[in-house]
Amino acid sequence: MSAGKILLIVYHSMTGGARQMAEAACAGAMTEPGVQVSLLHATQAGPHDVLAADGYLFATPENLAAISGQLKDFFDRSYYAALDRVNGRPYASLICAGSDGHNAARQIERIATGWRLKPVAEPLIVCTHAQTTEAILAPKQIGQEDLDACRALGESMAAGLVLGVF
Repeated sequence: MSAGKILLIVYHSMTGGARQMAEAACAGAMTEPGVQVSLLHATQAGPHDVLAADGYLFATPENLAAISGQLKDFFDRSYYAALDRVNGRPYASLICAGSDGHNAARQIERIATGWRLKPVAEPLIVCTHAQTTEAILAPKQIGQEDLDACRALGESMAAGLVLGVF
């Protein structure tokens, strides 16, 4: 077992759903000794954070069938600096969606494929069923069962890093 692994969780959230998911994953990961968790808003994260990390969780709402613009901006700012320098590192994604979430998950998968990251879990998609303008813009409250799933994903990512299984 190795110590001192870093799990980077990068998120963006407008109405709180993806943030709650990222925070739950962070709480789960922090239970694993030997893992430092870096939870950063997409505007605060950059190439140095990507290069320093041993594994990644990306959390975003699905906006207009895509990842949020601020998470895309993080990838745009970090992509070339990390290209061919993070090959084989593990990642997973958390998507807060109003109705589907799969297009945002595919977009992250395509970016991660370019970085040659290794997926270690299926995208965790939480559907809020927000369909009206009011519901879409309203602050989200993610249910406990979904938060538990996010926490479990964080725990498993951290444990996998420490045990060297990824």
